[in-house]
Amino acid sequence: MFGAEKGTSDKLDGKKLHIGIVQARFNESITNALADACKAELAALGVQDKHIHHVLVPGALEVPVALQALAEKDEYDALIALGCIIRGETYHFELVANESGAGVTRLSLDYQIPIANAIITTENLEQAVARQTDKGRDAARVAVEMANLLDELS
Repeated sequence: MFGAEKGTSDKLDGKKLHIGIVQARFNESITNALADACKAELAALGVQDKHIHHVLVPGALEVPVALQALAEKDEYDALIALGCIIRGETYHFELVANESGAGVTRLSLDYQIPIANAIITTENLEQAVARQTDKGRDAARVAVEMANLLDELS
């Protein structure tokens, strides 16, 4: 049937996928929790540990350049950006949030590779802690679903 969607289990089947993860170290307790939840969900979706390449960068502004290096290798079905930006007292929060987000989006479009953006932005540490696990899992699910969708569309 034209337009019929694949089942959810097909969309979230990661068995054949290669995934790259770039994690910012800034706010490391949060980004480590994001990474742990993300990798656990990737495993639950069938992505083999040997097919996950996880790299660390200093902060959210460095995430896009590492994503670009991974995208240029043309070895990954999807990439995942992990970071945590917590509002401070200056305009720096907006700058980092806007520039890192724009960089991630631009790379996804330029390289035609899905990038799940889980660089979370919060008002405070409590909000970050409340989101760290769900957003890590969500990033894994988005990466797998979009990798399968783009494969289906090509």
